[in-house]
Amino acid sequence: MRIVGGEFKGRIFNPGKNFRARPTTDFAKEGLFNILENRYDISQLKVLDLFSGTGSISYEFASRGCTDITLVELDYVHLRFIKQVVAQLQLKGVKPFQSDIFRFIGKQKSPYDIIFADPPFELPQLQEIPGLVLKSGLMGEKSLLILEHPKRYDFSSFEGFQELRKYGNVRFSFFGKQQ
Repeated sequence: MRIVGGEFKGRIFNPGKNFRARPTTDFAKEGLFNILENRYDISQLKVLDLFSGTGSISYEFASRGCTDITLVELDYVHLRFIKQVVAQLQLKGVKPFQSDIFRFIGKQKSPYDIIFADPPFELPQLQEIPGLVLKSGLMGEKSLLILEHPKRYDFSSFEGFQELRKYGNVRFSFFGKQQ
């Protein structure tokens, strides 16, 4: 896993053989962050990373100056790796939590500017995630949910859908609150 931009650009971290997460590809991360850097001052964002896996997306935000990042990951092996990278990079304002994402979503009342969700592609509840997040306390009026998913899913008819970006076999669907 490689950080593709910002202060830590080029840093490589190896999660090891026991790791079951599928990291977002460098190609997809570069495309996504090109979009985000053109729309936002990343250093001013409050970010939530659901299904964090390797923590790759959060490191990209941190590398670009974001200092308010919450990572949520259920798997202890993944969380331990995330904590090691956070310590190694000496990241401030990066808060990893071990939690079931669906319970976490239901309990949170504080909105985030960007919510990134990269669930396992075989997760049975994958299609429920946009609705759950949009109806939760995680979304403010200008918040953005970015859902990473395989190409077999089409969220264009879902409430709050704004746009789709394609990077190889990876798709990012963007959602916001309806005005």
